[in-house]
Amino acid sequence: MTVQNADREAIRHGKITEKPLRERPSYPTWALKLTMAITGLIFGLFVLGHMVGNLKIFMPLDANGEAPIDAYGRFLREMGEPLFPHEGFLWIVRIVLLACLVLHIWGAFALKSRSAKSRGKFKRTGLMGGWQSTATRWMLVTGVILLLFIIFHLLDLTVGQVVASEQFMHGEVRNNLLATFAPERWYVTLFYVVANLALLLHLTHGIYLAVSDLGWLGERGRGLMVLLAYVLPFIVVIGNVVMPIAIMLGWVPGFSR
Repeated sequence: MTVQNADREAIRHGKITEKPLRERPSYPTWALKLTMAITGLIFGLFVLGHMVGNLKIFMPLDANGEAPIDAYGRFLREMGEPLFPHEGFLWIVRIVLLACLVLHIWGAFALKSRSAKSRGKFKRTGLMGGWQSTATRWMLVTGVILLLFIIFHLLDLTVGQVVASEQFMHGEVRNNLLATFAPERWYVTLFYVVANLALLLHLTHGIYLAVSDLGWLGERGRGLMVLLAYVLPFIVVIGNVVMPIAIMLGWVPGFSR
């Protein structure tokens, strides 16, 4: 067989060629995985804190009639004052989260494209089964569901437009939650539950990969991996699902205005 454009120096050392099979990407794969891991963990910490704050809906009104969750919302808006203007620090957090979201989505599609290009016409086979394999197959789908949920959630409870309740009022966190999860808006509660089930699959596999990519696996890190990848996502999702269901079923007292 005649080798076209043979690398004579490589043949002299017993090789056909020393040229790489594909061009080296400008952004290496390990850096993409590291970006996905860091941004994913940031989102994991955010949803944990967000869940804890939302559970204040179950706390009774204080002595002056203010709901603790409204005080929590006011704290977020006033955080960093007077060093930052009103809602200034909150907007910094939002911009950081938006940047993480863009990087996470870009990294996911870039890795998916490189993986498909490397496999060629061959499909992925030989998955061991179980929770992690199921989460792997559904990772892109759950990611799209979560992106749609983020857009819906911002319109519903932050911007107060398009999909929000007619009773929406800026700054009244408790009453906005009661309005959006009212029994007649059962479809909103259903969407929140479905989105949180997607979050459960996405978080468990995402955190598992993040812990692995950051080098935390091994005998010493296995206990931490189990805690981060399984226990925390279940706690977050249970806390997120309990709130809308409880409001829809009338287990939370009605409007304060």
